[in-house]
Amino acid sequence: IRQGRCALRDCYAVIQGNELFVYGMHISPYEQGNRFNHDPLRDRRLLMHKREILRLFGLVRQQGLTLVPTKLYFKFGRVKVELGLARGKKSFDKRDSEARKQADRAIERRLKDHGRDDRD
Repeated sequence: IRQGRCALRDCYAVIQGNELFVYGMHISPYEQGNRFNHDPLRDRRLLMHKREILRLFGLVRQQGLTLVPTKLYFKFGRVKVELGLARGKKSFDKRDSEARKQADRAIERRLKDHGRDDRD
């Protein structure tokens, strides 16, 4: 983690019982390690006060939000995970944003090609 070889892409947090777990967070194995290295994608339990877990559980359950890790940082030698509450996109929102991305790519491609045509 100190070497910056940790990926928060496609990871999420789930409350199970009275515990909080992070799924899908990739932490690369230690290079100088041996066969006892941990699985890079294993589920990781987060330490949090019970009051905080119950508060987050209420938000997740009532409002249909998802817990998403947004940042990892060190504090007094311990790794801290900053969690954010996110609302998932609906299928029509996904299609809309994908169409917007494709249109932006097409515009960039045209602008890039347009500059080449002028030189000939």
